[in-house]
Amino acid sequence: MDRIVYVNGDYVPESEARVSVFDRGFLFADAVYEVTSVLDGKLIDFAGHARRLQRSLGELEMPAPVDEETLLQIHRELVVRNGIEDGLIYLQVTRGAADRDFAYPEDATPTLVLFTQAKPGMADSPASRKGARVISIPDIRWGRRDIKTVQLLYPSMGKMMAKKAGCDDAWMVEDGAVTEGTSNNAYIVKGRKIFTRNLSHDILHGITRAAVLRLAREAQMEVEERTFTIDEAKAADEAFTTSASAFVMPVVEIDGVQLGDGTPGPIARRLREVYLDESRKTAI
Repeated sequence: MDRIVYVNGDYVPESEARVSVFDRGFLFADAVYEVTSVLDGKLIDFAGHARRLQRSLGELEMPAPVDEETLLQIHRELVVRNGIEDGLIYLQVTRGAADRDFAYPEDATPTLVLFTQAKPGMADSPASRKGARVISIPDIRWGRRDIKTVQLLYPSMGKMMAKKAGCDDAWMVEDGAVTEGTSNNAYIVKGRKIFTRNLSHDILHGITRAAVLRLAREAQMEVEERTFTIDEAKAADEAFTTSASAFVMPVVEIDGVQLGDGTPGPIARRLREVYLDESRKTAI
């Protein structure tokens, strides 16, 4: 059965969904996106994703196609229509369709598309129990990584580099310091202290990142937001990543160097447990 997707005000089977070939998201990657997790049929951190969407749109001088309440209604309707218990809702806003021109069109109507992905059992994934193995790669992306645009070609290339190396993901490195993973924020733990890169234009301001750091501090864990090198990461006691789709994912190997005993560390495991518990309590 076709998934039901949302395209510019209509709920349609995915096989009937259409966007113009002149859409600037297609021609210029002139678009932003968000991914919201669904657990037990409810939305995780929806308000945070809605706020970040507004920020991304504002940074690109792109109008919002609908207000937050309407966006919430669309998310909930897609969950119901597609019977999603555990999974993801992908949202994309583009500047709209116009004849190809580098300059922004003055009268284009934004394009809004949403679709679901079912991920049964995502909260108890085998990958989280095993831990991820990562490689390091140079970070050659543009300078505004804080805007959640659809310019994802290099992260896709990074994923493929990791796959070809027999690993799960890649951490990007700039001027000797780790920026982030291909689709997640990066952390290391040394002496039970958590280190993660401070917010700036250099990394995405992760919604899961904000929640996990708040929960870590509430649990009396020590957190320091600063840059760290790939060599520091290799010498860490443990490491992990955070993202809306994988929550807290332990990292057990970096560039072939095993961390600790090669299994998910206690802090990463505890943060994953706490985050999932809190998320289920506050889901809407």
